Amino acid sequence: MLSPDQLSTILEQTQEVAKKVGAFIRKERQHFDVAKVEHKGFNDLVSYVDKEAERQIVDRLATILPEAGFITEEGTNTTLADVYNWVIDPLDGTTNFIHGIPFFAVSIALMEGNELVLGVVYEVNRHECFYAKRGGGAFCNDTRIKVSTAPDFSASLISTGFPYYNFDLIDRYLNSMKSLMEKTHGLRRMGSAAVDLCYVAAGRTEGFFEYNLNSYDVAAGALIVQEAGGTVTDFSGGGDFIFGRRIVASNGNIHPDFLAVLDDHWKDLS
Repeated sequence: MLSPDQLSTILEQTQEVAKKVGAFIRKERQHFDVAKVEHKGFNDLVSYVDKEAERQIVDRLATILPEAGFITEEGTNTTLADVYNWVIDPLDGTTNFIHGIPFFAVSIALMEGNELVLGVVYEVNRHECFYAKRGGGAFCNDTRIKVSTAPDFSASLISTGFPYYNFDLIDRYLNSMKSLMEKTHGLRRMGSAAVDLCYVAAGRTEGFFEYNLNSYDVAAGALIVQEAGGTVTDFSGGGDFIFGRRIVASNGNIHPDFLAVLDDHWKDLS
């Protein structure tokens, strides 16, 4: 198993990987050709930038921890290892990137078995690097971050994502949002779950929820929220938020009320 010192070194190296790949993404955005966009499915977009960014990340991480496997969005490497596995989203917020909306990020997490031990999210446009290691607190650009101290929904701002291909669930989202709009400062939909989670960690919002996300969308950000003092669960309050495709993150204070609202609209969904 990795020692705390080894994990610290790997965290520093992972930040450098995220920043270097972020610089590549930022440069490509300056002359990006929308005609090169591919469709993995309806509204599920990918570009050569996603693929090349992932290749660069995988190649660099393989030299940092050779024994680790990979869970990757674009399938560059899908070899799983027994103990350590990297969980990578090379460009979280691809639709924003394609349309020139400046809100997208590189997301890299490391798992030891089923436990998150390291997370890095680099928001490309604001040059903000959020990061955490297990038991070490959460940081943004070397400044420690903490979740908001807002005591309840009435003082809270909530972020979420919208369905973009499974519209059978749209009424659940709309009803959930209606309930939350009536109880909070409002809702935001920014288009990158990784950054949404980091904004909860930094106290910029009090909560985030979304359904049908993948492990690479949430793994790094979830650890950063936890290390910033927040709470992360699935919709039922359990721990199946990495692979269970349902995640709720908050400052902790609002979590019981948050789960109660979601329970009203999602509890019958298997």
